Amino acid sequence: MIELQQLCRSFQVGDQCVHALDHLDLKIARGEYLSVMGPSGSGKSTLLNMLGLLDKPSAGEYWLNQTATSQLNEEALATLRRQYIGFVFQSYHLIPRLTARENIELPLILAGIAPKQRRPLVDKVITRLALTDRASHAPNQLSGGQRQRVAIGRAIVMKPELLLADEPTGNLDSVSGREVIELLEELNDEGITLLVVTHDQAIGDRARRELKMIDGRIASDSANQTISSIGS
Repeated sequence: MIELQQLCRSFQVGDQCVHALDHLDLKIARGEYLSVMGPSGSGKSTLLNMLGLLDKPSAGEYWLNQTATSQLNEEALATLRRQYIGFVFQSYHLIPRLTARENIELPLILAGIAPKQRRPLVDKVITRLALTDRASHAPNQLSGGQRQRVAIGRAIVMKPELLLADEPTGNLDSVSGREVIELLEELNDEGITLLVVTHDQAIGDRARRELKMIDGRIASDSANQTISSIGS
């Protein structure tokens, strides 16, 4: 599903060139469940943004479902995101003035799906996430766990093939965090490719494949147990 070939992302900071991603090679098969770990500044978020087509590489190539993405324009990238990718963020990023239902429905509206078609899709997601009695509430009327479930609902209502989660339990208590990660794992069991960026080793260990990043490189990959020579 995903292949990165010598992917680089560099930023100019003052008179220094920072290599946020440094010649990454990575393959992810459809339906995999990966965690990405590493210290702050290791490139985790940059990798997530790249996989989510929110940023473009400085060099190298990213293939998504056999489509080379690096030279696509913004309209084409937006179409791919809408077709294939869902996002779950630590800070939820819900729209405050919209209800839980309206937040979940938003991607369908942006995709131009007619109201009669949207309603059953949203109803199904709301029921799945046990949000029926909270659907008409605004985000500030929901608990952290409920807000994250709304964010997950918004991410999956378009039935994406790839779900990218950036510290999805970071703002939650342990009980809510466990519920959220178990929900994400259920979605993976149903066929969604799941990638979770986390600082929490316990969550990282739950994944079937664990990547560890250092200095913009993949230092280890539990799929093959090889360790790159960092700094070589």
